[in-house]
Amino acid sequence: MACTTTSLSKHPIPSLHNTPKPKSSHSQIPLPIFPTSSHSQFHGLKLSTTTTTCSTTFFKSSFSPRTHIYAKVNKGDVPPSFTLKDQDGKNVSLSKFKGKPVVVYFYPADETPGCTKQACAFRDSYEKFKKAGAEVIGISGDDTASHKAFAKKYRLPFTLLSDEGSKVRKEWGVPSDLFGTLPGRQTYVLDKKGVVQLIYNNQFQPEKHVDETLKLLQSL
Repeated sequence: MACTTTSLSKHPIPSLHNTPKPKSSHSQIPLPIFPTSSHSQFHGLKLSTTTTTCSTTFFKSSFSPRTHIYAKVNKGDVPPSFTLKDQDGKNVSLSKFKGKPVVVYFYPADETPGCTKQACAFRDSYEKFKKAGAEVIGISGDDTASHKAFAKKYRLPFTLLSDEGSKVRKEWGVPSDLFGTLPGRQTYVLDKKGVVQLIYNNQFQPEKHVDETLKLLQSL
């Protein structure tokens, strides 16, 4: 009897088990989830009380490429002058303070947890700044009415300037935080000649700005 031989194909037969799954084209980046409270964990960020999760719009804007503002004002520079309105609606120019040390601090917004802590820390140490012969100026993008209410509520004895449109912030090159969505918190100390002697940036420890600036002023 003839024996029938079955020949196998030379081409490998793909296994039906443990087939690697195709990788998704979308990187799995966890979406940030914010609390429902308007008091954000990010000092200076105002959130809507109805926000429970991050929206698609926020996600796209946070992770999309954007142009970052790098510091244009460095230690040893004379920063660009400016004229802005204070909490009383009066024009105030930086040149007005030439001849005495000036502390210029940029902060995100009035009435946010971190900015309130920072403003009150400057208020509580204001006599020490006066003793050092220095002026204190706070700058944010809020309007003059917001500054007036903020200064009155917390009895702030120093000048708050309204930089609507962030023109001065951009001219000085104050960097942003949180992927460019949060205005930066940066402090400059200018000496009597208007030259920058200190640049201090710390978004999440707002009170430290006071300690660092006083330390420098006492050494001038």
